[in-house]
Amino acid sequence: MPGYNIHILGLDLMFSTDAGQERVEQARKLVEERFAELEQRGNKLSKERLLVFLALGLADDYLYSDQKLAALESRVNELLQKIDRLGTSK
Repeated sequence: MPGYNIHILGLDLMFSTDAGQERVEQARKLVEERFAELEQRGNKLSKERLLVFLALGLADDYLYSDQKLAALESRVNELLQKIDRLGTSK
């Protein structure tokens, strides 16, 4: 598993992950951008509170994407079953 050293939100972090360099960089960039957006709107909130809001926002994005994926998988399964029924009815 590759190890990474990144600088994010004023911190130097070292960690290992199966994610590739490009994905790690995309994640770092997303966190930095979202934090900056929250910081601009945050009316002098502490860094800890901003990070909690950031985590909640990312968790919400993940849950929404997970629900959309589940709905799409369900729809694909429905369509595959229809195709199977059409194929066996001939």
